[in-house]
Amino acid sequence: MPAAGEAGASAPDVEGRRAREGLTTGEVLERTAAGRINSVPTATSRTFRAIVQANVLTLFNAVVGGCFILLFVLGQWRDALFGLSAISNSLIGIVQEYRAKRSLDQLAITQAATNTVIRNGARERIPSAGLVPDDIVVLAGGDQVTADLLLLGGASLEVDESLLTGESEPVPKVDGAVLLSGSLILAGSGRATVLRVGPDTFAYRLAAEARRFSLVTSEIRRGLGKVFVVITWLLLPTALLLVNAQMQDRGGWTGAFGSGRWIPAVVGAVAGIMAMIPLGLLLMTSVAFAVGGLRLARKKVLIQELAAVEVLARVDVLCLDKTGTLSSGSMVFDAVHAQGGFHAARWQPVLEWFGAQAAGGSTAAAIGAAFPTAAPFPELAAVPFSSARKWSSVTLGPESGAAGTWILGAPDAVLGDSPGCGQAHREAAALASTGLRTLALAHLPEILPPDAADTGLPSTLEPVLLITFRERIRADAAATLDYFRRQGVTVKIISGDDPRTVAALARGVGFGNGVGYDARHLPDDPALLEEAVEAHSLFGSVTPSQKRDLVRALKRRGHTVAMTGDGVNDVLALKEADLGIAMDSASPATKAVARLVLLDGRFERLPAVVDEGRRAISNIERVSLVFLSKTVYATVISVVCGILLLAFPFLPRQLSALDGLTIGLPAFFLALQPGGERYAPGFLRRSLSFAVPAGFCTALCVLAVSAFAQWFGGHTRENAQSAATVTLGLLAAWILVMASRPLNGTKVLILAGMYAGLVLLFSVPLTRHFFRVDWPPPGLLAIAVGVGLAGCAAIEGVGRLTRHRRARAG
Repeated sequence: MPAAGEAGASAPDVEGRRAREGLTTGEVLERTAAGRINSVPTATSRTFRAIVQANVLTLFNAVVGGCFILLFVLGQWRDALFGLSAISNSLIGIVQEYRAKRSLDQLAITQAATNTVIRNGARERIPSAGLVPDDIVVLAGGDQVTADLLLLGGASLEVDESLLTGESEPVPKVDGAVLLSGSLILAGSGRATVLRVGPDTFAYRLAAEARRFSLVTSEIRRGLGKVFVVITWLLLPTALLLVNAQMQDRGGWTGAFGSGRWIPAVVGAVAGIMAMIPLGLLLMTSVAFAVGGLRLARKKVLIQELAAVEVLARVDVLCLDKTGTLSSGSMVFDAVHAQGGFHAARWQPVLEWFGAQAAGGSTAAAIGAAFPTAAPFPELAAVPFSSARKWSSVTLGPESGAAGTWILGAPDAVLGDSPGCGQAHREAAALASTGLRTLALAHLPEILPPDAADTGLPSTLEPVLLITFRERIRADAAATLDYFRRQGVTVKIISGDDPRTVAALARGVGFGNGVGYDARHLPDDPALLEEAVEAHSLFGSVTPSQKRDLVRALKRRGHTVAMTGDGVNDVLALKEADLGIAMDSASPATKAVARLVLLDGRFERLPAVVDEGRRAISNIERVSLVFLSKTVYATVISVVCGILLLAFPFLPRQLSALDGLTIGLPAFFLALQPGGERYAPGFLRRSLSFAVPAGFCTALCVLAVSAFAQWFGGHTRENAQSAATVTLGLLAAWILVMASRPLNGTKVLILAGMYAGLVLLFSVPLTRHFFRVDWPPPGLLAIAVGVGLAGCAAIEGVGRLTRHRRARAG
């Protein structure tokens, strides 16, 4: 439907005006209002609403909230402190993740692509997301196509479609050809009109299946999820047992309700229920991931899902796409190989001319860098390069010292069947087999026939030179690969290029001396494919679907796989990998699928990502020891009290104080500590192997002190609670000491502050009164301290045994 201003014009007039002047502001606004813009959904980070829901609307928060309201209604607000802790946990989690979200979103915005368009008869630069159908886009060498376009007005371009197909050979595009989003303009210039935008583009539809949201596979998430499922199943029956026990301890259900003693009974039951819930564990996990995301953001690494900082710490196979990771994708001059009796003074002006051609693409730029000139000799005639004929030519006059016609191109196209070219053909094949890109320069004394571009080159050409080029290797590639080798990470190079090229580049970065496996010969049988991918490290001529199949085969073998890439042809493999990593040059679809984006394209960032992942997973594992131990001993105490009809040995406020001193604040600082050892699988198994026996030991010690105080010592309930608090404080503190090892200056300060806080809790009148704790009578205090120290020795033994088993297994 034409815009209002077009109603009186014919369709050809409208199209002609658009081709000259582009869209008007009104036409752009009309298409934008209809939602026809080049914007596609991305997975940069969670929305603020999703962040709030994830941190607030949880089962445990519902239980905590219910208990908090119950105690507040009953007037027991001092014992409802855990509610404030839960609220602060949620707020800290929301603030930390939202800060990370803002930082990551801002990084994503600054990386948005731009395009030159013609609107209202003038050129302007706009974000690619602002493109609308029928926009006129101005294209030049180096531009990336961000929407599906139709070439106009006799334009002739050389286009790199490797992001879509994996093939690095340039493709010629002329008037009327369609340029697909994700393509890169290598040479030429022209105009094109926008055909399709956003979700309708080829690249987006190709990646539609891969774009479906899925969480990164996190062992920490999976392990903690299992723990929370068990706690959820235990919560209700334990709560029922505990409520009944507290009522019986207060004179039975009838007596408790008749005397009003049911209120302290409910308080005791709530204390047991709250102690079972590891309130801060998920918070500390989120904080560790969020801080990791912020640290990496400062290093120009965009984390599209915070848990991704953990995954690379677990990776044991890293699959690299050659172009954009090991190489920059550009060509550099290698050498010239003389083939005839031509002196350098004759052919050097020719190479200077070819190197000075701005439209010659990366090959011309490489020649120009090796043979620079401020003013090349003027040509008498020239034929531009075409991928169809694979050569270009120039005719120079006698003043250049290089009179005649010079043809530069692929050896098979330039040399052809010319007499005397056999040796040149053989040497060209030998050079190509080493992975070098090889061009041939030939000479013709006279001017090239006018129809040579269509009928072919004359057979009288004389070979002059073979010119070799190699891909520019990233300066950081060799050191980065060496880092991964030292860390025990197997590296696989997977590329759509010729296997010989892949092998040559790999040798250039010190990656073995083997040959590349031709993926055209990969077996279809899954078992044989697994054997092939395990046995070889270099793969060439790999199709997009084969990249995905290779990743799947590695995962079936039990590997944790990371995949790097920069093209839409890598999307399937990136999606299938445990962790997808995109380079800065990647297509928008590829960046949307990847979990990490190296915004400055520096391959050397990956070791920093590994270190950050190890820091996060090491600290979370350390913190989990404390929280899971607490859950174990709280559950055991609650179940035993429920079955034996014992009074729960603590008030909720006393547990809140101990949690803050021995778990909450110290764990927060521990979750942010630097460093981290190489990760080994089995996070949950290792955590529980310490937490379960340590928790049982703590529970037995607390129950023993509480039982002695009430049954044998004849002490008051308040003295028994204070004694139990002393014992639990010593034991919980030592569990934190065990989790903090190896110690450093910061950790020693944290632990010293914790012990000082425990002493002040029992010594400052305000805290003693508020938390209802006091130093027990000397005899009971000696027993509480003695049992606590014995329990600490037992926990120390558990820790040493656990480390010994881990070392022996390692």
